Amino acid sequence: MRNMSKSENQVSRRKFLEMTAGAALAIVPFSAVSGMQSAKTKTKKPNSRFGGVQIGAITYSWRSMSPTAEDTLKYCIDSGISSIELMSNTAELFAGIPQGPPRPARDATEEQRAAYKEATKGIADAQKKWRATVPMTRFEELRKMYNKAGVKIHIAKFSPENWSDEEIDYSFRAAKAMGAKGVSTEIGDVSAKKLGPFAQKYGMKVILHQHMQPGQEGWTFEKFLEMSPNNMLNFDAGHYFGATGLHPNGIIEKLHDRISSIHIKDKTGPKGTPPNTNMEWGKGETPVADILLLLKKNKWPINVDIELEYNIPQGSDAVAEVRKCVEYCRKILV
Repeated sequence: MRNMSKSENQVSRRKFLEMTAGAALAIVPFSAVSGMQSAKTKTKKPNSRFGGVQIGAITYSWRSMSPTAEDTLKYCIDSGISSIELMSNTAELFAGIPQGPPRPARDATEEQRAAYKEATKGIADAQKKWRATVPMTRFEELRKMYNKAGVKIHIAKFSPENWSDEEIDYSFRAAKAMGAKGVSTEIGDVSAKKLGPFAQKYGMKVILHQHMQPGQEGWTFEKFLEMSPNNMLNFDAGHYFGATGLHPNGIIEKLHDRISSIHIKDKTGPKGTPPNTNMEWGKGETPVADILLLLKKNKWPINVDIELEYNIPQGSDAVAEVRKCVEYCRKILV
């Protein structure tokens, strides 16, 4: 696999969901060439729980590869991952959401862009209607498929705060059908205020993920947690360190009972060279070992999810790199 450029590798999750929603039909599934073959043979179930700490991954880590549910499951198995934060594009593609045409290339002509815009008219409305009416059967099938292979979907990332109430209901019902503890989204006033009552309705959690906000003067996690007892954190330890230079364990110790999961990566700090930059694990400055050993010591039930964001080395791919990160964690914890 080619080495991804920095700009490609740092595509936002929201943009990633927009891109894959339309592009999925244009992808030749990895399963078509290998995934389905492996499904015919018995595969040892993965186990990435080390020293009492559950290590998993967010499926964004494999954004450079096919997003189908079958292929994503194979990535988990091949990476040695037994739990995931599943992004909604994979789940909804499996469940049959109406798809738009592939997005035009960056060098597309004006005529091609106009044709794409015309072809996508009505897709958003069709997806909205689908979400409000689709039965949960396929999401239950997805849970069973993953659980049978030894992989648990512990969080579903829908980011539904700007959806209609019917669609928000759908996101929590779908997450529950997949066996998740809650729906994750980006932290903010709207998501923290609006989604809490829906989480309470379904006995679930809103799991709020931050980026660089802790580096802003006066910004606090507590503000958003106070908006609902069902609000929890998906604490991104890497982004926190990159933004502040502070040890993430200070937040973890203080708010551990309100943290559902931790995104972990290795980065330089704000004064590093270069500053706030994703690095191959072991080459950055994030105190990954300290974080993992704190969780092990206190036996806190907090999932740790690898988020692969550094540039993939030439000749490697996202599965191989996630596998390296899993092994990095294992060596610390066992």
